[in-house]
Amino acid sequence: MTPEDFLWLDHDGQPVACVEKVRVLRENDAELRQALQDAFEDGILMGVSPEAMRRSFAVMLADLTDPTAKGKD
Repeated sequence: MTPEDFLWLDHDGQPVACVEKVRVLRENDAELRQALQDAFEDGILMGVSPEAMRRSFAVMLADLTDPTAKGKD
């Protein structure tokens, strides 16, 4: 799936329709994909297993916090 194919949904499950917001989301997606690919390749070239790199990325994703959920914990 490419960033252009991804359907960004809002809090109500509706597609984000603002062209500028979708453009920013696609740019962020492309930058993150490239940064992850670069980090993945660096790890592999330094001898880390692909599975370990993917687990590391999964932990990073799981640790992300929702900035709108402050005080809801």
